[in-house]
Amino acid sequence: MAKSKFLLFMNMKKLTMVVMFGLCLFTVRAQEKNWTDLFNGKDLSGWKQLNGKAKYTVENGEIVGTTVADTPNSFLVTDKSYGDFILELDLLVDSDMNSGIQIRSESTPDYMNGRVHGYQCEVDPSARAWSGGIYDEARRGWLYPLDMNPKGRAAFRNGQWNHYRIEAIGNSIRTWVNGIPCADLVDDMTHEGFIALQVHAVNDPSHIGKQIRWKNIRIQTGDLIQSPWTMVPVVNLIPNNLSPEERAQGWQLLFDGKTTNGWRGSGKAGFPTRGWKVENGELIVEEGNGGQSQNGGDIVTEDEYSTFEVQLDFKITEGANSGIKYFITEKYGSKESAIGLEYQVLDDERHPDAKLGTDGNRTVSSLYDLIPANKNKIVNKPGEWNHARIVVSGTRHEEWLKGNNLETIDFVGAHVEHWLNHRKVLQYERGTQAFYALVARSKYAHWDGFGSWQSGHILLQDHGNEVHFKSIKIRKLDPNQ
Repeated sequence: MAKSKFLLFMNMKKLTMVVMFGLCLFTVRAQEKNWTDLFNGKDLSGWKQLNGKAKYTVENGEIVGTTVADTPNSFLVTDKSYGDFILELDLLVDSDMNSGIQIRSESTPDYMNGRVHGYQCEVDPSARAWSGGIYDEARRGWLYPLDMNPKGRAAFRNGQWNHYRIEAIGNSIRTWVNGIPCADLVDDMTHEGFIALQVHAVNDPSHIGKQIRWKNIRIQTGDLIQSPWTMVPVVNLIPNNLSPEERAQGWQLLFDGKTTNGWRGSGKAGFPTRGWKVENGELIVEEGNGGQSQNGGDIVTEDEYSTFEVQLDFKITEGANSGIKYFITEKYGSKESAIGLEYQVLDDERHPDAKLGTDGNRTVSSLYDLIPANKNKIVNKPGEWNHARIVVSGTRHEEWLKGNNLETIDFVGAHVEHWLNHRKVLQYERGTQAFYALVARSKYAHWDGFGSWQSGHILLQDHGNEVHFKSIKIRKLDPNQ
């Protein structure tokens, strides 16, 4: 009897596996049926050329784009427009070329005389290696540079065929190169437009006649199934919004765009009654004649953080000074701004503090009075938004002899990075002898234990100038990673 039950169980298990395999095969075949070829392998039916005069031909079942002299960027554009879709194609590009794949793009007489503009998935064989990043052609510039995704930068293979996949579904635009996730953008500016293959303009005479080849161009527009969420950094350009993928990655809003929930005055039980306001989805510190914490005062998060990643958008007025501080403990009792590590927010051209300190260590995105940001940083001018990101990660395990005994130290939040407009501008290690040497030469020298805290609040500074903040987000990081 037991043997019969065992045989029945095994047969049922086999049947279940067969059914599951059949369902998977059915799903795969159903998805394959959803593909539509955008290129017939013979001619350029369904496409037209806009803007530049680069050569587009068909050879051996491939579209070939060839650079020519004295012409702007050229685009081979689909006759049809597409909203939500999944696009796949293969491309082979000369290592001296730059190119891109336009999606949800437009060409209208009222915009730069018909200039093609819109989202572009980058093709970049240069040493910069931003293939798969997202550029906004003839509009906003770089939206998703690949500095923030080192694994994505390694995906492209020079001198070989590369497979691209682009998923544009709702406000989400995600890219893959050779199966490796590269960019993850959330944006609501344009929801529909044509697809185009770019041949970039060339200025170097030696780059005339360079080629890029495309093949196996296909698209899905119905019954779309998004790829699983990844841990690739998300750039979300919708104010005070968390995308489903951001939520899956552990992000939380520190500002909901409507209230001051989650914040209080530094050293106070409640939020300041003056000097700060919420308006048009922005948290604004009001003008206060340039005095530190003399109007509304600094504000801090109600919660403390140890290892974390925080990001926000800030917009300064001319000559403004402010800061984003972290590891705030409030134990020092400063009569001015609370003491902590500071991501400087400043109008470098107009505020005198930019000329003080050492080697520019009081300029925007620097670790204030300690470490200057890279001089190649890209800063948007007053009245325009900048994106700040601070990453505090890792636990450093150290062993030192104290007398004849071994002393073990675990320093949480040892590695720190400052980012400005999605580019890393500095990094440093907390709790090292080199770090304490910097502190000893700074204005913080007399604050006992400065920079050694294992947790603390996030702070937005009132330095007496009008500064706007929005899209303030944070996520906790595993201290062991």
